[in-house]
Amino acid sequence: MENLVSASLLAADFSRLGEEMKRVEASGADWLHFDVMDGSFVPNISFGEPVLASVKGLLSLPIDVHLMINEPIRYVEHYARLGASLITVHYESTDEPGNVLKKIRSLGCKAGITVKPATDVEVIKPLIDLVDLILIMTVEPGFGGQAVIEQTLDKIRKARAFADASGRRIYVQADGGINGKTAGRVASLGADVLVSGSYLFGAENMAENVKVLKNAR
Repeated sequence: MENLVSASLLAADFSRLGEEMKRVEASGADWLHFDVMDGSFVPNISFGEPVLASVKGLLSLPIDVHLMINEPIRYVEHYARLGASLITVHYESTDEPGNVLKKIRSLGCKAGITVKPATDVEVIKPLIDLVDLILIMTVEPGFGGQAVIEQTLDKIRKARAFADASGRRIYVQADGGINGKTAGRVASLGADVLVSGSYLFGAENMAENVKVLKNAR
């Protein structure tokens, strides 16, 4: 089975957003990954609802929203209304992750959970019945273009074990430093959704690089 590829909008050329969305659509990528940063939970600020509203009208791919923000329950309804297919939140961003996941699912979206590199992935296990995706950050959240942190890779294996033991279809997504050299490593550990930014948007032929990621083993 091919891996799914989620193209990270963070690496796009925003002066040519319409053209960039056409590239993504034509490339064979499966999802569009939409990173929302608040400058508080993570140091940087990225983009938010107005950009999603414009992007939604430019492509038909599922939109994979990653909220790197404090108290995400305040905003999940907004992103669901704007067309998010899946919304992922950080375990560390809320005192009640279970309630946030329930809220996301009640809005008709798939729900994802993630942890920062320093957080033990075991904290996700009690929430497994509420999630449709486990995102393993292989870099520190909040910055694009980083290299994979080796110590995060074993979390992918553990997340896959949690997902398989659930008896449900739960995606395991890897995000951070994913390219033609690292994709095989994360896929072999159990990741079946690969998020990639610079490797795709920086390519002359995005479709060729999408194919590399899809076939990585």
